[in-house]
Amino acid sequence: MRSRDRVLQSLENVYRTAFSAAEGAGNAERMETLDMEYQRDQLQLEVLLDIRDLLSPEPEDSADRTISLLEKAQSIRKLTKLR
Repeated sequence: MRSRDRVLQSLENVYRTAFSAAEGAGNAERMETLDMEYQRDQLQLEVLLDIRDLLSPEPEDSADRTISLLEKAQSIRKLTKLR
């Protein structure tokens, strides 16, 4: 499984490439759009990574701290609950 940092870095690389192309073309509107899309996508990706972390199996050495699938679902619900 790819690390959180690697996933977020990949997202940043994609947007930096597109942003540089827009900047080189002098397309300020596209640069603004890319900036907003990057922020949105980064937030969505971080939530998905949090969910992935909550659902991933516990390491072998923490077998005594194993939580049930129901407890994991409750954790996800708390994470995504609108405040």
